[in-house]
Amino acid sequence: MTRNIAFLLSIILAFSAIAVRAAEKTVTISTKDIQLVYKVDKGNKLRQCYFGESINDNAQHVQVTKHDAYPTFGTSYVNEPALRAVHADGNTSTELVYVSHKTEQTGDGIEHTEIELRDSYFPFDVTLCFNAYYKENVIEAWTVIKHSEKKPVMLYNYASSHLFFQEKKYFLTQFYGEWADEMHMTEMQLTRGIKSLESKLGVRSNQHAHACFFLGLDAPAQEDAGRVVGGTLAWPGSFNLTFDVDNLDNLHVICGINSFAGQYQLAKGEVFETPKMLYSYSSNGTGDVTRNFHRWAKKYGIWRGDRTRTTLLNNWEATYFNFNEEILSKIIGDAADMGFELFLLDDGWFGEKYPRNNDDAGLGDWMVNRKKLPNGIGYLVEEATRNGIKFGIWLEPEMVNPRSELYEKHPDWVITQPNREIDLSRNQLILDLCNPKVQDYVFSVVDNTLKENPGIAYVKWDCNRFVTNSGSFFLSADKQSHLWIEYVRGLYSVFERVRANHPEVSIMLCSGGGGRIDYASLRYFDEFWISDNTDAYNRIFIQWGTTQFFPAMALASHVSTSPNHQTGRITPLKFRFDVAMSAKLGMDVQPMNMTPEEKEFSKNAIKEYYTFREIVQHGDLYRLLSPYTNPRTAMMYVSEDQNDAVVFTYLLEKVINGGNNQVLYLKGLDPNKTYRLNELNKEPNKWSWFNNLEGKSFTGEYLMKYGIRFPMYNQFESKIIRLTAE
Repeated sequence: MTRNIAFLLSIILAFSAIAVRAAEKTVTISTKDIQLVYKVDKGNKLRQCYFGESINDNAQHVQVTKHDAYPTFGTSYVNEPALRAVHADGNTSTELVYVSHKTEQTGDGIEHTEIELRDSYFPFDVTLCFNAYYKENVIEAWTVIKHSEKKPVMLYNYASSHLFFQEKKYFLTQFYGEWADEMHMTEMQLTRGIKSLESKLGVRSNQHAHACFFLGLDAPAQEDAGRVVGGTLAWPGSFNLTFDVDNLDNLHVICGINSFAGQYQLAKGEVFETPKMLYSYSSNGTGDVTRNFHRWAKKYGIWRGDRTRTTLLNNWEATYFNFNEEILSKIIGDAADMGFELFLLDDGWFGEKYPRNNDDAGLGDWMVNRKKLPNGIGYLVEEATRNGIKFGIWLEPEMVNPRSELYEKHPDWVITQPNREIDLSRNQLILDLCNPKVQDYVFSVVDNTLKENPGIAYVKWDCNRFVTNSGSFFLSADKQSHLWIEYVRGLYSVFERVRANHPEVSIMLCSGGGGRIDYASLRYFDEFWISDNTDAYNRIFIQWGTTQFFPAMALASHVSTSPNHQTGRITPLKFRFDVAMSAKLGMDVQPMNMTPEEKEFSKNAIKEYYTFREIVQHGDLYRLLSPYTNPRTAMMYVSEDQNDAVVFTYLLEKVINGGNNQVLYLKGLDPNKTYRLNELNKEPNKWSWFNNLEGKSFTGEYLMKYGIRFPMYNQFESKIIRLTAE
């Protein structure tokens, strides 16, 4: 008896010792300038204690809070849980306690941390995972959930991360839009209650809202001052970013997959991994946060982010579906003559039984339409090669028209509900990537197109509708809610196979514009198409919002016709070029439709773009004047060594008396270097107020403190200014 008591006491003392040691533990997630600090309290609960500017070794002195690192339903005192699970015995609560943590270096400047938590009763495990990118000041956060309960556990909420803030005020900047009107920005002060930024679209999830935000702490977000958090979710499916201000004015930010109608039945031993949520922070405003994301993206977030992107001419706005071999051969020759590096053949080249002559037929039948192209795609590839340029092609492999041979053979391959009328959007349906056979087919569309035409150097991968009638013929009746996750998993599988087989082919991520712009997808893609709206005026706003999180090197921006096909707006050719050249230049307006003067101007513009595109694509972005608050807007790019910079400025409203005289206070320059100023992409024989500064030199300090001063008068007047260190 005495021996048993002694044994029990030893166990109690051992557990007490573990609890004491746990209570002493501090877990830090650190980059060069940012720190996220967790502590284990006396009850063995993991608490978030700090997120902000790095405090280095002082993190151990941070006070323990009462705020769960990962709040759960039933045991956490928050309105919105990060995790809600129903266990095998019907218990609806989860109580997570600390088990252990580990940190290791997984790459140059990348520190990986895992914090293992376990339910206090059930064999149910949650691991909080982090990657800290030291130089880039970006933290990735995600969650891994698994269990060994006897029966499946049902997951109803399964967020990637939770962050807690304790400030007087919070100001949220959200990004929203619609087809041809993407990435608008608006800021609001958060008050008590819940504000959600979400999508329930499943596919093309960013059509109405974008999974990114800025959070101004205690004050509205500013460009160059103030404490700002930036976040974006790496996930192409439905998402939910929740901002919950509680009764004590604390803010809980919970981000991840939108689990609405998406409960997940987690089997014993199955590992459920949530998407990665990316965060950055700066005490110097949104500009710093943007540059953190851009530097991270070029190294880790975009396929081959260290390579310069090519210029291209697209046939879409010239021909739409109405073309033949002769017309395309002429456009290829024009593209080469203009100085472009690639010709892109857009929609309409395929379909036999149901030829793709408009958007209501042929999608899914990826055989060449021989009536249009009797010699096939290979002939056009050779035609491009003969002209000294590369060839690209449009695909939409995830979609199908009911008027197609594919649908006739496999009506069970589409996402739809039985006993419901088929719901079409853009005359098409979505192929069910939950089904491995469909995954194989979608992969084969891309793979066969490239193998059969080995000279293809570029693919425009489109995706033009979202999910309705969300049913899968492949998934069992009790797992229909898994569609929202299994589709994305299937999509990733296809992306990975394509990239493994075709690593050198450039691929554009297109989704009718900005419907699929996220860092989970972009890791497989070289660039993206942010909007079908090519109106240069609208593009200024669209690109202003987009580049808050995504770098201009991957943002395809095309010079299009005037009047613009989407808006009817008439704008000068120079203005259209100057806007497109602030990102990755391309063109839809066709040389055959240009006057000799326009053609000559365009040739010179393209040639001049090549002299500074390295600065735009690989330099740091600094925003000078916002189009939301100024009649004149401006931004600039600065090379890493601060030897080169290029400034873009546009006048959006005509000013009659005296002109617009807003000063351009430059940023990011070396104050001790001297820079020579030159205007680029000039209109021939046209005098400019900038002539007074042409060829003159000033120190970086002068340009940043006194600025560049010259008036602009006319709506759609634009300037590109090159700065070169002497």
